Amino acid sequence: MEWQPAPIIKLYEALGSLADGRLEVSNNTAKVYSSSGNKYYDVVYDPAANAITANDNGSYWVGYLGYPSIALLLDKGVVNYDRDLPEYFKGFAWKDINQKFKNDFGKTQDFIDAQIEEKHGISREKLHATLDDILRELTELKLKKLATTQKPPTAY
Repeated sequence: MEWQPAPIIKLYEALGSLADGRLEVSNNTAKVYSSSGNKYYDVVYDPAANAITANDNGSYWVGYLGYPSIALLLDKGVVNYDRDLPEYFKGFAWKDINQKFKNDFGKTQDFIDAQIEEKHGISREKLHATLDDILRELTELKLKKLATTQKPPTAY
């Protein structure tokens, strides 16, 4: 069974986790810490099986490729991206922002886009085109699901 495509906001969060140094990678596994630092998600990637799993909420409950998996794939170079791109997403408190907008990812995205545009001077159109290319490459991987038995962590 393949992963559903990730919402674009999950790529934002993955890039933020790279920028903030919230990954502990060991071979094909990782602990990806939340922006609060109070919890982490476990990710396991099996390149031979073209499969990955993680215990974040989106992956576990909804079935789309969540940000911890995306972060590991980016870190390992499985997906190509501009290595300067994560800097745009550095320092955001994702949980707080998502709660502020009642988990309306569209509103979260608009908020983050405005911050990036103001701070870095990159247009939303250019940013989204770059991110769409990464999402397309992720989708083309046709990653399969590894079995997950571990529920998502509940800390803040």
